[in-house]
Amino acid sequence: MNKSWKKNTILFVASQTISLFGSSLVQYAILWHITLKTQSGIMMMISIVCGFLPTFFLSPFAGVWADRYNRKILIILSDTFIAVSTLILAILFYAGYDMLWLLFLMSAIRALGAAIQAPAVGAFLPQIVPEDKLTRVNAINGSIQATVMLASPMLSGVLMTIATLEAIFFVDVITAAIAVTVLVLFLKVPAHAKALSKQANSFFVDMVEGISYIKNHAYVKKFFLFCAFFFLFAAPAAFLTPLQVARTFGDDVWRLTAIEITFSIGMMLGGGIMASWGGFKNKVHTMTMSSLLIGVCTVALGVVPVFWIYLIFMGLVGLAIPLFNTPSTVLLQEKVDEDFLGRVFGVLSMIISTMMPLGMLLFGPLADIIKIEWLLIATGMLMFVQGFFLLSSKVLVEAGKPVVKPEV
Repeated sequence: MNKSWKKNTILFVASQTISLFGSSLVQYAILWHITLKTQSGIMMMISIVCGFLPTFFLSPFAGVWADRYNRKILIILSDTFIAVSTLILAILFYAGYDMLWLLFLMSAIRALGAAIQAPAVGAFLPQIVPEDKLTRVNAINGSIQATVMLASPMLSGVLMTIATLEAIFFVDVITAAIAVTVLVLFLKVPAHAKALSKQANSFFVDMVEGISYIKNHAYVKKFFLFCAFFFLFAAPAAFLTPLQVARTFGDDVWRLTAIEITFSIGMMLGGGIMASWGGFKNKVHTMTMSSLLIGVCTVALGVVPVFWIYLIFMGLVGLAIPLFNTPSTVLLQEKVDEDFLGRVFGVLSMIISTMMPLGMLLFGPLADIIKIEWLLIATGMLMFVQGFFLLSSKVLVEAGKPVVKPEV
C-alpha cells in the first residue's frame, strides 16, 4: 500500500464531503418543497421512486464500469453529470418553468449520477486504504457525512426562508465543481490492476461473471438477502416520517429540520463510536445489535405522542445506522476480491434502489388511507424480528469473525 495513503484518503474524503454537502442541500430543499406543498403520500411516493428507480436500472452496468475502468474518473464524471443537470434545472426555474414534474425528473437524473458513483466509491476506498485501517476510515467517513447531514438541513431550512429554490440549486453546482477540481488536480492514485490491463472479456461477460460470483459467495448472497427485506421494511421510517410529523405534530419547516438534525446528530455520534470502539470482535454481532435497535426505535416512532420524545428516538435510529453500515461495508471490502468489488457494490445499490421504491409503492398509498404510525409499528416489529436472522446464520457469523493473520 502506498505510503501516501493518509494524504490520498484525506483528499478523497474531503472532496466527497464537499460534494455531499451541496447535494444534501438540494435533496432537502426538494423533499421539503414537495412535502409542504402537497402533504400527499402519493406525491412523496412518486418523488422517492423517481430518486431510486434509475439506480436500479443503471447499477448493474455501473458496477461493471467500476471494475473495468478508472474509479476516480468515474466519480469525477458522475459529480460533473449531477452538477450540470442541477444547473439546467436552476436555469429552467429562473425562467419560470417551476412545475412539480421537473423536480421528479431532476430526482431521476441525479439518481443516474449517484448510481455510477456509489459502486465506484465503495470499491475505491480499499484501493487507497490499508485493510487494517478500513473500519476506522469508513467510520470516520460516516461520521463526517453525518456532520454534513447535520449542517445541511439546518442551512437548507434557513435558505428556504430567505432564498428561492433555484438559488439553492446553484450551491450544489459550486460544491460539485470544487470537489471535481480536488480530484483532478490533487488526488494522484493509479487505476486498479484490472482497469490498467487489457480487458479479456466483453462487458456483458463481466456482468454475468459478477452475478455468478455473488451467487456462489455464501456470505455476500445471504447478506444481500437480508438487505433486501431490511430496506423494504425501512421505507416508512426513511421516507414517511416527515409526512407523519407534518400531519401529527405540525407542518412547520422547523419541525422537519429538527427531525433531520437529531437524526444526523445520532449518525455523527454513531460514527464516532465506531471510529473509537470499532464494534464487537465479530462484526455481525455489531450489525445485529444495530438491527434490533432500529426495529425498537421504529416502533417507538409510531407510538410516542410527544414531539421531543419522538426526536430522541429519531436520534437513536441515526446512532444505530453507522453501527450497521460500517461493519457491513468493511466486511464486503474484506471478503470480496478486488476485481469484483465494483460489481458487488453495484448490486447492493440495485437492491437498495429496488426495495426502497417497492416499499414506497406499498406504504406511500397506504399512508393516505391509514395512519403512518401503524405502518411504523408494523415495519419496526418486522425489522426487530429480522435482526435475529443475522445471528442464526452460521455463514454470516463465521464471516464476521476477525481475520487472524499468520505469524511471520
